[in-house]
Amino acid sequence: MSGTQQQRQSDQRPDRQPDQDGPLDIVVVGAGVTGIYQLYRAREAGFSARLLEAGSGVGGVWYWNRYPEARFDSESYSYGYLFSKELWEEWEWSEQYAGQPEIERYFNHVVDRFGLRDDITFDARVTSAVFDEEAGLWTVTADNGTTLRTRYLVAATGNLSVPFIPGIEGRDGFRGAQHHTSRWPKTPVDFTGKHVALIGTGSSGVQIVPAIADEVASLTVYQMKADWVTPLNNRPITPDEQASLKGDFERIRDTLATSPSGFLHTLNPVSGSDVPAEERQRFYEKVWNGPGFTKLTEHYRDMTTDPVINAEWCDFMAAKIRTLVKDPGTAEKLIPKDGGYGARRPPFGTGYYEAYNKPAVRLVSLPEEPILRITGDAIETGEGPYPTDIIIWGTGYDFGTGALNRLGVRGHDGRPLKEYWSDGPRTYLGVATAGFPNFFFPGGPHGATGNNPRYAGDQADLVHDIIVHAREHGHTVVAVKPAAETEWTGLMNAADSYSMFQRSSYFYGGNIPGKAVSQLLNPAGRWKLQELIGELRHNDYAAFDFRKPRAPDA
Repeated sequence: MSGTQQQRQSDQRPDRQPDQDGPLDIVVVGAGVTGIYQLYRAREAGFSARLLEAGSGVGGVWYWNRYPEARFDSESYSYGYLFSKELWEEWEWSEQYAGQPEIERYFNHVVDRFGLRDDITFDARVTSAVFDEEAGLWTVTADNGTTLRTRYLVAATGNLSVPFIPGIEGRDGFRGAQHHTSRWPKTPVDFTGKHVALIGTGSSGVQIVPAIADEVASLTVYQMKADWVTPLNNRPITPDEQASLKGDFERIRDTLATSPSGFLHTLNPVSGSDVPAEERQRFYEKVWNGPGFTKLTEHYRDMTTDPVINAEWCDFMAAKIRTLVKDPGTAEKLIPKDGGYGARRPPFGTGYYEAYNKPAVRLVSLPEEPILRITGDAIETGEGPYPTDIIIWGTGYDFGTGALNRLGVRGHDGRPLKEYWSDGPRTYLGVATAGFPNFFFPGGPHGATGNNPRYAGDQADLVHDIIVHAREHGHTVVAVKPAAETEWTGLMNAADSYSMFQRSSYFYGGNIPGKAVSQLLNPAGRWKLQELIGELRHNDYAAFDFRKPRAPDA
Protein backbone atom coordinates (compact mmCIF):
# COMPACT_ATOMS: atom_id res chain seq x y z
CA MET A 1 0.00 0.00 0.00
CA SER A 2 1.51 3.34 -1.04
CA GLY A 3 1.96 6.29 1.28
CA THR A 4 -0.72 8.17 -0.65
CA GLN A 5 -3.17 5.33 -0.20
CA GLN A 6 -2.37 5.11 3.49
CA GLN A 7 -3.20 8.78 3.96
CA ARG A 8 -6.58 8.63 2.25
CA GLN A 9 -9.58 9.01 4.49
CA SER A 10 -13.13 7.86 3.87
CA ASP A 11 -15.26 9.26 6.67
CA GLN A 12 -18.35 9.36 4.44
CA ARG A 13 -20.30 6.35 3.25
CA PRO A 14 -19.37 5.62 -0.39
CA ASP A 15 -21.91 6.53 -3.04
CA ARG A 16 -22.27 3.00 -4.26
CA GLN A 17 -24.71 0.96 -2.19
CA PRO A 18 -25.80 -2.62 -2.82
CA ASP A 19 -29.12 -3.31 -4.44
CA GLN A 20 -31.29 -4.52 -1.57
CA ASP A 21 -32.15 -7.66 -3.52
CA GLY A 22 -28.79 -8.14 -5.20
CA PRO A 23 -25.51 -9.60 -4.03
CA LEU A 24 -22.90 -7.71 -2.09
CA ASP A 25 -19.43 -7.23 -3.49
CA ILE A 26 -17.63 -8.41 -0.35
CA VAL A 27 -18.53 -10.16 2.88
CA VAL A 28 -15.85 -10.08 5.57
CA VAL A 29 -15.95 -12.53 8.47
CA GLY A 30 -14.42 -11.39 11.76
CA ALA A 31 -14.17 -7.94 13.37
CA GLY A 32 -10.61 -8.24 14.59
CA VAL A 33 -7.66 -6.11 13.54
CA THR A 34 -7.57 -7.61 10.02
CA GLY A 35 -11.31 -7.75 9.35
CA ILE A 36 -11.86 -4.13 10.36
CA TYR A 37 -9.04 -3.03 8.06
CA GLN A 38 -10.38 -5.15 5.18
CA LEU A 39 -13.82 -3.57 5.62
CA TYR A 40 -12.29 -0.09 5.72
CA ARG A 41 -10.43 -0.69 2.46
CA ALA A 42 -13.53 -2.12 0.77
CA ARG A 43 -15.58 0.90 1.79
CA GLU A 44 -12.80 3.27 0.73
CA ALA A 45 -12.86 1.76 -2.77
CA GLY A 46 -16.65 1.96 -3.08
CA PHE A 47 -17.44 -1.74 -2.78
CA SER A 48 -20.66 -2.80 -1.15
CA ALA A 49 -19.58 -4.76 1.89
CA ARG A 50 -20.77 -6.25 5.15
CA LEU A 51 -18.84 -7.74 8.03
CA LEU A 52 -20.22 -10.65 10.07
CA GLU A 53 -18.93 -10.99 13.64
CA ALA A 54 -19.68 -13.84 16.05
CA GLY A 55 -19.31 -11.60 19.09
CA SER A 56 -21.35 -8.60 20.17
CA GLY A 57 -18.44 -6.18 19.81
CA VAL A 58 -15.32 -5.47 17.78
CA GLY A 59 -11.71 -6.31 18.52
CA GLY A 60 -11.46 -10.01 17.69
CA VAL A 61 -9.06 -11.66 20.12
CA TRP A 62 -9.15 -8.43 22.16
CA TYR A 63 -12.92 -8.67 22.49
CA TRP A 64 -12.92 -12.29 23.64
CA ASN A 65 -9.80 -12.32 25.82
CA ARG A 66 -10.73 -10.13 28.80
CA TYR A 67 -9.21 -12.21 31.59
CA PRO A 68 -7.31 -10.43 34.40
CA GLU A 69 -4.18 -8.65 33.13
CA ALA A 70 -4.74 -9.57 29.47
CA ARG A 71 -2.52 -7.24 27.47
CA PHE A 72 -0.30 -6.82 24.43
CA ASP A 73 3.20 -8.18 24.35
CA SER A 74 3.79 -6.27 21.12
CA GLU A 75 4.33 -2.54 21.59
CA SER A 76 0.91 -0.88 21.46
CA TYR A 77 1.77 1.54 18.66
CA SER A 78 3.23 -1.26 16.53
CA TYR A 79 -0.06 -3.18 16.73
CA GLY A 80 -2.43 -0.37 15.71
CA TYR A 81 -3.40 0.86 12.26
CA LEU A 82 -1.08 2.85 10.01
CA PHE A 83 -3.45 3.88 7.22
CA SER A 84 -4.36 7.25 8.76
CA LYS A 85 -1.99 9.86 10.13
CA GLU A 86 -4.93 11.60 11.79
CA LEU A 87 -5.90 8.40 13.63
CA TRP A 88 -2.28 7.92 14.71
CA GLU A 89 -2.08 11.45 16.08
CA GLU A 90 -5.43 11.54 17.86
CA TRP A 91 -5.10 8.23 19.73
CA GLU A 92 -2.68 7.99 22.67
CA TRP A 93 -1.71 4.61 24.06
CA SER A 94 -1.15 4.92 27.80
CA GLU A 95 1.39 2.09 28.13
CA GLN A 96 4.09 0.46 26.07
CA TYR A 97 1.98 -2.71 26.29
CA ALA A 98 -1.68 -1.77 26.66
CA GLY A 99 -4.21 -3.80 28.61
CA GLN A 100 -7.36 -5.36 27.15
CA PRO A 101 -9.85 -2.61 28.12
CA GLU A 102 -7.75 0.03 26.39
CA ILE A 103 -7.25 -2.17 23.32
CA GLU A 104 -10.98 -2.79 23.01
CA ARG A 105 -11.63 0.96 23.30
CA TYR A 106 -9.16 1.55 20.47
CA PHE A 107 -10.94 -0.78 18.06
CA ASN A 108 -14.32 0.75 18.92
CA HIS A 109 -12.83 4.19 18.32
CA VAL A 110 -11.55 3.13 14.88
CA VAL A 111 -14.88 1.60 13.85
CA ASP A 112 -16.80 4.71 14.88
CA ARG A 113 -14.16 7.16 13.63
CA PHE A 114 -14.48 5.78 10.09
CA GLY A 115 -18.20 5.06 10.12
CA LEU A 116 -17.91 1.28 9.83
CA ARG A 117 -20.32 0.14 12.55
CA ASP A 118 -23.43 0.25 10.34
CA ASP A 119 -21.78 -2.26 8.03
CA ILE A 120 -21.15 -4.81 10.80
CA THR A 121 -23.64 -7.47 11.86
CA PHE A 122 -22.88 -8.66 15.38
CA ASP A 123 -23.84 -11.94 17.06
CA ALA A 124 -23.62 -13.63 13.66
CA ARG A 125 -21.42 -16.71 13.71
CA VAL A 126 -20.94 -18.03 10.18
CA THR A 127 -21.95 -21.68 9.88
CA SER A 128 -22.02 -22.16 6.11
CA ALA A 129 -20.42 -20.63 3.02
CA VAL A 130 -21.17 -22.30 -0.30
CA PHE A 131 -19.89 -21.23 -3.72
CA ASP A 132 -22.31 -21.14 -6.66
CA GLU A 133 -20.10 -21.81 -9.68
CA GLU A 134 -22.64 -20.76 -12.30
CA ALA A 135 -23.33 -17.39 -10.72
CA GLY A 136 -19.86 -16.90 -9.31
CA LEU A 137 -21.32 -16.06 -5.89
CA TRP A 138 -21.01 -17.22 -2.30
CA THR A 139 -24.03 -17.85 -0.10
CA VAL A 140 -23.03 -17.14 3.48
CA THR A 141 -25.24 -18.19 6.40
CA ALA A 142 -24.90 -17.28 10.06
CA ASP A 143 -26.44 -18.81 13.16
CA ASN A 144 -28.63 -15.74 13.79
CA GLY A 145 -30.55 -16.35 10.57
CA THR A 146 -28.55 -13.93 8.41
CA THR A 147 -28.06 -15.11 4.83
CA LEU A 148 -26.03 -13.06 2.37
CA ARG A 149 -25.08 -13.48 -1.27
CA THR A 150 -21.70 -12.02 -2.10
CA ARG A 151 -19.19 -11.93 -4.90
CA TYR A 152 -16.15 -12.25 -2.62
CA LEU A 153 -15.79 -13.89 0.77
CA VAL A 154 -12.91 -12.70 2.95
CA ALA A 155 -12.46 -14.76 6.13
CA ALA A 156 -10.46 -12.63 8.55
CA THR A 157 -11.07 -15.09 11.35
CA GLY A 158 -7.55 -15.04 12.76
CA ASN A 159 -5.32 -17.74 14.18
CA LEU A 160 -6.35 -17.43 17.83
CA SER A 161 -10.12 -17.76 17.52
CA VAL A 162 -11.03 -21.32 18.48
CA PRO A 163 -10.27 -22.29 22.10
CA PHE A 164 -9.05 -25.77 22.91
CA ILE A 165 -10.06 -27.60 26.08
CA PRO A 166 -8.65 -31.10 26.62
CA GLY A 167 -11.09 -33.93 27.15
CA ILE A 168 -10.40 -34.68 30.81
CA GLU A 169 -12.68 -37.22 32.45
CA GLY A 170 -15.44 -35.65 34.54
CA ARG A 171 -15.10 -32.10 33.22
CA ASP A 172 -18.80 -31.83 32.38
CA GLY A 173 -19.76 -32.84 35.90
CA PHE A 174 -17.76 -30.10 37.61
CA ARG A 175 -20.16 -27.98 39.70
CA GLY A 176 -18.02 -24.86 39.94
CA ALA A 177 -17.35 -22.21 37.32
CA GLN A 178 -15.18 -22.90 34.25
CA HIS A 179 -13.71 -20.23 31.98
CA HIS A 180 -11.38 -20.49 29.00
CA THR A 181 -9.13 -17.45 28.76
CA SER A 182 -10.44 -16.72 25.25
CA ARG A 183 -14.11 -16.85 26.30
CA TRP A 184 -13.90 -14.79 29.46
CA PRO A 185 -17.18 -13.34 30.78
CA LYS A 186 -17.75 -9.59 30.59
CA THR A 187 -18.77 -9.54 34.24
CA PRO A 188 -15.61 -9.71 36.35
CA VAL A 189 -14.97 -13.06 38.01
CA ASP A 190 -14.75 -12.86 41.81
CA PHE A 191 -11.80 -14.93 43.02
CA THR A 192 -11.98 -13.76 46.63
CA GLY A 193 -11.51 -16.69 48.98
CA LYS A 194 -11.90 -19.24 46.16
CA HIS A 195 -9.87 -22.33 45.41
CA VAL A 196 -8.79 -21.79 41.80
CA ALA A 197 -7.19 -24.16 39.30
CA LEU A 198 -5.31 -22.79 36.29
CA ILE A 199 -4.62 -25.44 33.66
CA GLY A 200 -2.02 -24.25 31.15
CA THR A 201 0.90 -21.86 31.45
CA GLY A 202 1.24 -20.22 28.05
CA SER A 203 1.06 -16.47 27.49
CA SER A 204 -2.41 -16.15 29.05
CA GLY A 205 -1.63 -18.25 32.10
CA VAL A 206 1.57 -16.32 32.73
CA GLN A 207 -0.44 -13.09 32.82
CA ILE A 208 -3.19 -14.48 35.05
CA VAL A 209 -1.10 -16.05 37.84
CA PRO A 210 0.25 -12.85 39.43
CA ALA A 211 -2.98 -10.98 38.67
CA ILE A 212 -5.12 -13.15 40.96
CA ALA A 213 -2.55 -14.62 43.39
CA ASP A 214 -3.44 -12.16 46.17
CA GLU A 215 -7.22 -12.66 45.85
CA VAL A 216 -7.58 -16.42 46.02
CA ALA A 217 -7.69 -18.80 48.96
CA SER A 218 -5.49 -21.06 46.83
CA LEU A 219 -4.24 -21.12 43.24
CA THR A 220 -3.06 -24.46 41.87
CA VAL A 221 -1.23 -24.06 38.56
CA TYR A 222 -1.14 -27.17 36.38
CA GLN A 223 1.83 -26.98 34.02
CA MET A 224 2.25 -29.34 31.08
CA LYS A 225 5.52 -27.82 29.87
CA ALA A 226 7.64 -25.10 31.37
CA ASP A 227 8.32 -22.09 29.16
CA TRP A 228 11.13 -19.56 29.26
CA VAL A 229 9.16 -16.66 30.77
CA THR A 230 11.04 -13.37 30.64
CA PRO A 231 9.96 -9.96 31.98
CA LEU A 232 7.64 -7.88 29.81
CA ASN A 233 9.06 -4.73 31.44
CA ASN A 234 5.98 -2.68 30.71
CA ARG A 235 5.75 1.00 31.66
CA PRO A 236 3.70 4.11 30.87
CA ILE A 237 4.48 6.07 27.71
CA THR A 238 5.85 9.43 28.83
CA PRO A 239 4.60 12.78 27.43
CA ASP A 240 7.92 13.25 25.60
CA GLU A 241 7.58 9.80 24.05
CA GLN A 242 3.99 10.59 23.00
CA ALA A 243 5.19 13.73 21.25
CA SER A 244 8.01 11.83 19.56
CA LEU A 245 5.65 9.10 18.34
CA LYS A 246 3.24 11.63 16.88
CA GLY A 247 5.97 13.68 15.26
CA ASP A 248 7.63 10.70 13.62
CA PHE A 249 4.64 9.00 12.04
CA GLU A 250 6.03 8.64 8.51
CA ARG A 251 9.29 7.05 9.62
CA ILE A 252 7.53 4.71 12.04
CA ARG A 253 4.95 3.73 9.41
CA ASP A 254 7.61 3.05 6.79
CA THR A 255 9.75 1.07 9.22
CA LEU A 256 6.86 -1.10 10.38
CA ALA A 257 5.83 -1.61 6.75
CA THR A 258 9.17 -3.24 5.93
CA SER A 259 10.44 -4.66 9.23
CA PRO A 260 10.87 -8.45 9.02
CA SER A 261 9.51 -8.83 12.55
CA GLY A 262 6.80 -6.18 12.24
CA PHE A 263 8.33 -4.30 15.17
CA LEU A 264 10.38 -1.11 15.49
CA HIS A 265 13.19 -3.17 16.97
CA THR A 266 16.71 -2.93 15.58
CA LEU A 267 18.18 -6.24 14.44
CA ASN A 268 21.46 -7.05 16.14
CA PRO A 269 24.19 -7.90 13.59
CA VAL A 270 26.55 -9.25 16.26
CA SER A 271 27.15 -12.99 16.71
CA GLY A 272 27.50 -14.07 20.30
CA SER A 273 30.24 -16.47 19.28
CA ASP A 274 32.39 -13.46 18.35
CA VAL A 275 32.02 -11.86 21.80
CA PRO A 276 34.05 -12.70 24.94
CA ALA A 277 32.17 -14.75 27.56
CA GLU A 278 32.22 -12.03 30.22
CA GLU A 279 30.82 -9.47 27.80
CA ARG A 280 28.07 -11.91 26.82
CA GLN A 281 26.94 -12.13 30.43
CA ARG A 282 26.61 -8.34 30.63
CA PHE A 283 24.64 -8.42 27.39
CA TYR A 284 22.28 -11.11 28.73
CA GLU A 285 21.52 -8.90 31.74
CA LYS A 286 20.69 -6.03 29.41
CA VAL A 287 18.44 -8.27 27.30
CA TRP A 288 16.65 -9.61 30.40
CA ASN A 289 15.84 -6.04 31.44
CA GLY A 290 14.75 -5.03 27.94
CA PRO A 291 11.15 -4.83 26.71
CA GLY A 292 9.10 -7.75 25.37
CA PHE A 293 10.10 -9.33 22.09
CA THR A 294 13.45 -7.56 21.95
CA LYS A 295 14.66 -10.66 23.78
CA LEU A 296 14.33 -12.37 20.41
CA THR A 297 14.65 -9.61 17.84
CA GLU A 298 17.56 -7.68 19.38
CA HIS A 299 19.42 -10.65 20.79
CA TYR A 300 22.66 -11.95 19.29
CA ARG A 301 22.17 -12.79 15.64
CA ASP A 302 23.08 -16.43 16.26
CA MET A 303 21.14 -16.94 19.48
CA THR A 304 18.56 -19.18 17.82
CA THR A 305 21.01 -20.97 15.51
CA ASP A 306 24.11 -21.54 17.64
CA PRO A 307 23.35 -24.22 20.27
CA VAL A 308 26.19 -23.01 22.48
CA ILE A 309 24.94 -19.40 22.61
CA ASN A 310 21.33 -20.51 23.06
CA ALA A 311 22.28 -22.86 25.90
CA GLU A 312 24.30 -20.15 27.59
CA TRP A 313 21.36 -17.73 27.42
CA CYS A 314 19.12 -20.46 28.84
CA ASP A 315 21.58 -21.06 31.67
CA PHE A 316 21.43 -17.34 32.43
CA MET A 317 17.61 -17.44 32.56
CA ALA A 318 17.63 -20.59 34.68
CA ALA A 319 19.85 -18.83 37.21
CA LYS A 320 17.37 -15.94 37.28
CA ILE A 321 14.50 -18.34 37.96
CA ARG A 322 16.40 -20.00 40.80
CA THR A 323 17.01 -16.56 42.30
CA LEU A 324 13.41 -15.38 41.93
CA VAL A 325 11.68 -18.56 43.19
CA LYS A 326 12.52 -19.37 46.80
CA ASP A 327 11.56 -23.05 46.79
CA PRO A 328 14.26 -24.98 44.87
CA GLY A 329 11.89 -27.77 43.87
CA THR A 330 9.37 -25.34 42.40
CA ALA A 331 12.14 -23.44 40.62
CA GLU A 332 13.38 -26.60 38.94
CA LYS A 333 9.87 -27.41 37.70
CA LEU A 334 9.66 -23.93 36.16
CA ILE A 335 12.89 -24.34 34.18
CA PRO A 336 12.33 -25.91 30.72
CA LYS A 337 14.24 -29.12 30.14
CA ASP A 338 13.07 -29.99 26.62
CA GLY A 339 14.05 -27.04 24.44
CA GLY A 340 16.09 -23.89 24.15
CA TYR A 341 14.85 -20.33 23.96
CA GLY A 342 12.61 -19.90 20.91
CA ALA A 343 11.60 -23.55 20.66
CA ARG A 344 8.13 -22.51 21.78
CA ARG A 345 6.33 -19.17 21.60
CA PRO A 346 7.94 -17.25 24.49
CA PRO A 347 5.60 -15.74 27.10
CA PHE A 348 6.37 -12.41 28.75
CA GLY A 349 5.28 -11.82 32.31
CA THR A 350 5.22 -9.38 35.19
CA GLY A 351 5.86 -10.95 38.59
CA TYR A 352 5.16 -14.47 37.31
CA TYR A 353 7.99 -16.30 39.03
CA GLU A 354 7.67 -14.20 42.19
CA ALA A 355 4.02 -15.28 42.51
CA TYR A 356 5.18 -18.81 43.39
CA ASN A 357 6.65 -17.42 46.61
CA LYS A 358 3.14 -16.63 47.85
CA PRO A 359 1.74 -19.28 50.22
CA ALA A 360 -1.52 -19.54 48.28
CA VAL A 361 0.18 -20.50 44.97
CA ARG A 362 1.18 -24.08 44.22
CA LEU A 363 2.67 -25.61 41.04
CA VAL A 364 1.75 -29.07 39.76
CA SER A 365 3.95 -30.49 36.99
CA LEU A 366 1.58 -32.59 34.89
CA PRO A 367 4.22 -34.92 33.40
CA GLU A 368 5.09 -35.93 36.98
CA GLU A 369 1.60 -35.68 38.44
CA PRO A 370 -1.04 -36.00 35.70
CA ILE A 371 -4.69 -35.13 36.21
CA LEU A 372 -6.69 -38.34 36.58
CA ARG A 373 -10.18 -36.86 36.58
CA ILE A 374 -12.31 -33.88 37.54
CA THR A 375 -15.05 -34.42 40.10
CA GLY A 376 -17.89 -32.16 41.13
CA ASP A 377 -15.68 -30.08 43.41
CA ALA A 378 -12.06 -31.11 42.87
CA ILE A 379 -9.29 -32.01 40.46
CA GLU A 380 -7.76 -35.39 41.21
CA THR A 381 -4.16 -36.39 40.56
CA GLY A 382 -2.12 -39.30 41.83
CA GLU A 383 -1.42 -37.23 44.93
CA GLY A 384 -5.14 -36.97 45.72
CA PRO A 385 -7.92 -34.42 45.18
CA TYR A 386 -7.30 -30.67 45.08
CA PRO A 387 -10.51 -28.85 46.17
CA THR A 388 -11.53 -26.49 43.37
CA ASP A 389 -14.20 -23.80 43.03
CA ILE A 390 -13.12 -22.29 39.67
CA ILE A 391 -11.24 -23.83 36.74
CA ILE A 392 -9.40 -21.53 34.33
CA TRP A 393 -8.55 -23.20 31.04
CA GLY A 394 -5.39 -21.60 29.67
CA THR A 395 -5.00 -24.44 27.20
CA GLY A 396 -4.60 -22.53 23.97
CA TYR A 397 -6.19 -22.70 20.54
CA ASP A 398 -6.81 -24.72 17.44
CA PHE A 399 -4.30 -22.47 15.70
CA GLY A 400 -4.14 -21.50 12.04
CA THR A 401 -6.90 -23.57 10.44
CA GLY A 402 -9.29 -23.96 13.38
CA ALA A 403 -11.65 -21.08 12.65
CA LEU A 404 -11.54 -21.48 8.86
CA ASN A 405 -12.41 -25.17 9.09
CA ARG A 406 -15.49 -24.32 11.16
CA LEU A 407 -17.04 -21.88 8.67
CA GLY A 408 -18.62 -24.65 6.59
CA VAL A 409 -16.79 -23.46 3.46
CA ARG A 410 -17.56 -25.44 0.28
CA GLY A 411 -15.86 -24.55 -2.98
CA HIS A 412 -15.56 -26.19 -6.41
CA ASP A 413 -17.95 -29.14 -6.78
CA GLY A 414 -19.08 -28.58 -3.20
CA ARG A 415 -15.78 -29.75 -1.72
CA PRO A 416 -15.42 -28.82 1.97
CA LEU A 417 -12.37 -26.76 2.88
CA LYS A 418 -11.93 -28.90 5.98
CA GLU A 419 -11.61 -31.98 3.77
CA TYR A 420 -9.19 -30.29 1.38
CA TRP A 421 -6.98 -29.29 4.30
CA SER A 422 -7.24 -32.57 6.19
CA ASP A 423 -3.47 -33.12 5.89
CA GLY A 424 -2.66 -29.48 6.59
CA PRO A 425 -3.34 -26.18 4.85
CA ARG A 426 -2.52 -25.63 1.20
CA THR A 427 -2.32 -21.92 0.38
CA TYR A 428 -0.91 -19.31 -1.94
CA LEU A 429 0.82 -16.48 -0.08
CA GLY A 430 -1.33 -17.41 2.91
CA VAL A 431 -4.41 -15.75 1.36
CA ALA A 432 -6.02 -18.17 -1.10
CA THR A 433 -6.40 -21.88 -1.82
CA ALA A 434 -7.04 -23.70 -5.10
CA GLY A 435 -10.57 -24.86 -5.85
CA PHE A 436 -12.17 -22.10 -3.76
CA PRO A 437 -12.74 -19.14 -6.08
CA ASN A 438 -13.38 -15.63 -4.72
CA PHE A 439 -12.34 -16.81 -1.25
CA PHE A 440 -9.52 -15.17 0.70
CA PHE A 441 -8.25 -15.49 4.27
CA PRO A 442 -5.68 -12.84 5.25
CA GLY A 443 -4.17 -13.43 8.66
CA GLY A 444 -4.66 -17.19 8.42
CA PRO A 445 -2.23 -20.10 7.98
CA HIS A 446 1.10 -19.58 6.18
CA GLY A 447 0.91 -15.86 6.85
CA ALA A 448 2.95 -14.57 9.76
CA THR A 449 6.10 -15.18 11.74
CA GLY A 450 6.10 -11.95 13.68
CA ASN A 451 3.78 -9.11 14.66
CA ASN A 452 0.51 -10.42 13.23
CA PRO A 453 -1.19 -7.11 12.29
CA ARG A 454 1.77 -6.11 10.15
CA TYR A 455 1.89 -9.38 8.21
CA ALA A 456 -1.90 -9.56 7.93
CA GLY A 457 -1.98 -5.94 6.77
CA ASP A 458 0.28 -6.88 3.85
CA GLN A 459 -2.11 -9.71 3.00
CA ALA A 460 -5.27 -7.61 3.38
CA ASP A 461 -3.82 -5.03 0.99
CA LEU A 462 -3.05 -7.81 -1.49
CA VAL A 463 -6.57 -9.23 -1.27
CA HIS A 464 -8.00 -5.78 -1.81
CA ASP A 465 -5.79 -5.13 -4.83
CA ILE A 466 -6.72 -8.46 -6.42
CA ILE A 467 -10.42 -7.63 -6.12
CA VAL A 468 -9.86 -4.12 -7.49
CA HIS A 469 -7.86 -5.59 -10.40
CA ALA A 470 -10.76 -7.94 -11.20
CA ARG A 471 -13.24 -5.06 -11.12
CA GLU A 472 -11.10 -2.88 -13.38
CA HIS A 473 -10.87 -5.66 -15.97
CA GLY A 474 -14.53 -6.70 -15.85
CA HIS A 475 -13.92 -10.04 -14.15
CA THR A 476 -16.03 -11.41 -11.35
CA VAL A 477 -14.47 -14.82 -10.63
CA VAL A 478 -10.92 -15.08 -9.29
CA ALA A 479 -9.24 -18.43 -8.64
CA VAL A 480 -5.66 -19.13 -7.65
CA LYS A 481 -3.89 -21.56 -9.97
CA PRO A 482 -3.00 -24.94 -8.42
CA ALA A 483 0.62 -24.58 -9.50
CA ALA A 484 0.96 -21.33 -7.52
CA GLU A 485 -0.54 -22.97 -4.45
CA THR A 486 1.80 -25.94 -4.78
CA GLU A 487 4.84 -23.70 -5.09
CA TRP A 488 4.03 -21.57 -2.01
CA THR A 489 3.00 -24.54 0.13
CA GLY A 490 6.17 -26.31 -0.91
CA LEU A 491 8.18 -23.26 0.13
CA MET A 492 6.48 -23.25 3.53
CA ASN A 493 7.35 -26.90 4.07
CA ALA A 494 10.88 -26.55 2.73
CA ALA A 495 11.53 -23.51 4.93
CA ASP A 496 10.51 -25.57 7.94
CA SER A 497 14.19 -26.10 8.68
CA TYR A 498 14.43 -22.38 9.50
CA SER A 499 11.69 -22.62 12.11
CA MET A 500 12.76 -22.47 15.75
CA PHE A 501 9.54 -24.03 17.00
CA GLN A 502 9.06 -27.59 18.17
CA ARG A 503 6.57 -29.64 16.18
CA SER A 504 4.62 -30.24 19.38
CA SER A 505 3.86 -26.49 19.38
CA TYR A 506 0.42 -25.16 18.48
CA PHE A 507 2.21 -23.48 15.55
CA TYR A 508 2.13 -26.95 13.97
CA GLY A 509 -1.23 -28.03 15.38
CA GLY A 510 0.57 -30.48 17.65
CA ASN A 511 -1.60 -29.51 20.61
CA ILE A 512 -4.86 -30.73 19.03
CA PRO A 513 -5.59 -34.48 19.22
CA GLY A 514 -6.09 -35.94 15.75
CA LYS A 515 -5.02 -32.80 13.88
CA ALA A 516 -2.42 -33.23 11.15
CA VAL A 517 0.93 -31.87 12.28
CA SER A 518 1.93 -29.37 9.59
CA GLN A 519 3.50 -25.97 9.17
CA LEU A 520 0.97 -23.26 10.05
CA LEU A 521 3.30 -20.25 10.06
CA ASN A 522 5.41 -18.61 7.36
CA PRO A 523 8.98 -19.68 8.18
CA ALA A 524 10.25 -18.01 4.99
CA GLY A 525 9.53 -14.66 6.63
CA ARG A 526 7.98 -11.33 5.75
CA TRP A 527 10.57 -10.25 3.20
CA LYS A 528 9.94 -13.36 1.09
CA LEU A 529 6.19 -12.78 1.36
CA GLN A 530 6.60 -9.15 0.30
CA GLU A 531 8.98 -10.12 -2.51
CA LEU A 532 6.46 -12.55 -4.01
CA ILE A 533 3.58 -10.11 -3.54
CA GLY A 534 5.63 -7.55 -5.47
CA GLU A 535 6.28 -10.05 -8.27
CA LEU A 536 2.60 -10.96 -8.39
CA ARG A 537 1.56 -7.32 -8.81
CA HIS A 538 4.27 -6.73 -11.42
CA ASN A 539 3.00 -9.71 -13.42
CA ASP A 540 -0.67 -8.57 -13.34
CA TYR A 541 -1.65 -11.25 -10.81
CA ALA A 542 -0.70 -14.06 -13.18
CA ALA A 543 -0.95 -16.64 -10.39
CA PHE A 544 -4.74 -16.23 -10.58
CA ASP A 545 -7.29 -17.08 -13.24
CA PHE A 546 -9.78 -14.28 -13.87
CA ARG A 547 -13.06 -14.79 -15.68
CA LYS A 548 -16.67 -13.71 -15.89
CA PRO A 549 -19.45 -15.91 -14.47
CA ARG A 550 -20.85 -18.61 -16.72
CA ALA A 551 -24.41 -17.40 -16.29
CA PRO A 552 -26.22 -14.23 -15.19
CA ASP A 553 -26.43 -13.71 -11.44
CA ALA A 554 -29.23 -15.70 -9.85
